[in-house]
Amino acid sequence: MKTVLFILLGSFTFVTAQNHNVLKKEITPPEAIKITKELKAHDQVRIDDYYWMNNREDPQVISYLNSENEYNEKMTAHTKEFQTKLFNEMKSRIKEDDKSVPYKLNGYWYLTRFEKGKDYPIYSRKKESLDAAEEILFDVNEMAEGYDYYSLGGLNVSPDNKLIAFGVDTLSRRKYTIQIKNLETGEILPLKIETTTGGSTWANDNKTLYYTKKDDQTLRSNQIFKHILGTNPSNDQLVFEEKDETFNTYIYKSKSKKYLIIGSASTLTSEYRILNADTPEGEFKIFQPRERGLEYGISHFEDYFYVLTNKDGATNFKLMKTLVDKTEKENWLEVIPHRDDYLLEDLDIFKDYLVVSERHNGLNKIKITRWDTNKSYYLPFDNETYTAYTSINPDFDTNILRYTYNSLNTPTSVVDFNMATKEKTILKEQEVLGGNFDKDNYTSERIWATAEDGTKIPVSIIYRKDIKKDGKNPLLQYAYGSYGSTIDPYFSTARLSLLDRGFIYAIAHIRGGEYLGRTWYEDGKLLKKKNTFTDYIDVSKYLIAQNYTSSEHLYAMGGSAGGLLMGVVVNMAPELYNGVIAAVPFVDVITTMLDESIPLTTGEYDEWGNPNNKEYYDYMLSYSPYDNVKRQDYPNMLITTGLHDSQVQYWEPAKWVAKLRDFKMDDNILLLHTNMEAGHGGASGRFEALKEVAEEYAFLLDLEGITE
Repeated sequence: MKTVLFILLGSFTFVTAQNHNVLKKEITPPEAIKITKELKAHDQVRIDDYYWMNNREDPQVISYLNSENEYNEKMTAHTKEFQTKLFNEMKSRIKEDDKSVPYKLNGYWYLTRFEKGKDYPIYSRKKESLDAAEEILFDVNEMAEGYDYYSLGGLNVSPDNKLIAFGVDTLSRRKYTIQIKNLETGEILPLKIETTTGGSTWANDNKTLYYTKKDDQTLRSNQIFKHILGTNPSNDQLVFEEKDETFNTYIYKSKSKKYLIIGSASTLTSEYRILNADTPEGEFKIFQPRERGLEYGISHFEDYFYVLTNKDGATNFKLMKTLVDKTEKENWLEVIPHRDDYLLEDLDIFKDYLVVSERHNGLNKIKITRWDTNKSYYLPFDNETYTAYTSINPDFDTNILRYTYNSLNTPTSVVDFNMATKEKTILKEQEVLGGNFDKDNYTSERIWATAEDGTKIPVSIIYRKDIKKDGKNPLLQYAYGSYGSTIDPYFSTARLSLLDRGFIYAIAHIRGGEYLGRTWYEDGKLLKKKNTFTDYIDVSKYLIAQNYTSSEHLYAMGGSAGGLLMGVVVNMAPELYNGVIAAVPFVDVITTMLDESIPLTTGEYDEWGNPNNKEYYDYMLSYSPYDNVKRQDYPNMLITTGLHDSQVQYWEPAKWVAKLRDFKMDDNILLLHTNMEAGHGGASGRFEALKEVAEEYAFLLDLEGITE
């Protein structure tokens, strides 16, 4: 590789002023050299001048990323004090010595708590009674000492309550090392199982542990192994290998504790294998062989498996059941039929009740049915900007359903609901400290924008009641719009720092998610993907037309696949936005999707299309943000990434910024911040993550001339 040169010239001064455009910046951003790389496919040649950045081991790449970070630091130096203020403000609203609502499992109450001033949780349990002595399982603050990044996950207690398996990631590549702790002695066993998902599942014999290995390069979850306590992990038995590169695999135990279940899943297809958890020496049996386009999920109860499936064209899914010894699809019997206006999302099974999580007209619904009478009712919710979902419900033999509720202006509550008496007990309400928060100071609403094809796009929105709709309000518009993932309206204490400074916040429920059912997703993927982007733009135009804001005060934000959305939007309609935040953005679509060695690529073909097929190649090329950068004005932009990101490789945003610097015709701000210690999810500590939010908010507020 040629020597990579970049230039960091000039001095840097600021003249205090209310508007960022008045600030004098005498600094030249890093300038990456171009090394021409020809990328050929379908008799076409694309030129990538920054392909050389695709190597995190190259010290010259690291040097370039550091130079961008230095530039970002200098360009935002005047906001550092404000960032600190925002961080302290957001931190001050959080109850630092907080704890979760305990739940009971197999004779123990489990809880998670935080101590004041500490970044990481403490996991503990109490035997039988909440008044019993606390047994510390893990103090993650102690475990994380000396690490820039630390993630503990996959906590899994053995059936006899004597052992706990757990996974640790200290790099943020989501490659976890599984270990086991003896809860009787406190000893962490010398066993270390590398390159796993972090999760694991015990058989009922308390000595057999199943876990999922990842491919070291692609990070695809592709193998299920069985470990016997006391043996060398190099001798662990391979139980199942998922050889189809478009699938991932995983293992879990049914809520009934009777079955071990291996799942295999791609975007469009699923398959399960089952084994009695009492007989880990046995062979897993296929539940229903995979068929392309057939999706299903299984839950066990008594003599039946309950199957949530799209079988026979049930686009929004239906619920079926089948005897445990007759699991093939021809034996499935309908329990809840398919409905065009209700999306079935999940179910919780109890001894006397079936609880189904549904979505109707975009809103969460929780339906409760008695097994013996088949009588049903819904939990009542009273607005259009809320999120409600069932919580941890490990016990079969109970009348109590635990669920969680919050809305754009209502902090999170954890509720125990008696399904027999219909009485509810609020176990915990999220505290917003500081004494200044009153939910009645804010208005939340759901509005509907009209897309260019006539489709109505729902938008959840919140703002202070004293806001006037005069087109002068700063507004942050957020969206995701991929994988059928729905961004429900949710409460955020951090967001109050924007709202209380006059910002309006809007979530655009664009196609590509499942807010309005499965067809909402289908209409925003593959060869209909552009609906996602035009929906977002049309929502922006609507918000401007309705005087919520104006293009001088409108800001866009999205992350990961939502970062792809940001990349397309600034190419298509840059004039609509004063500023854009693109977090860990997936912007080099064609190059990534043609490289099967990159994590996630092969499993994404059913989402974006396989560019080895020319039809998909041409369509993806028509919107790929990196390939469509053009000579035009772009908004002010803050782009963030993580060096160790396993989901979207750091070089995508890095290359994108370099190309934008070369092509854009304006003098607007363009910043790249690479977290050199973290990956896709950002910093690991709860307060370190707030510093990243403070950086983003300071960027937006600075563009508005708001400095306090």
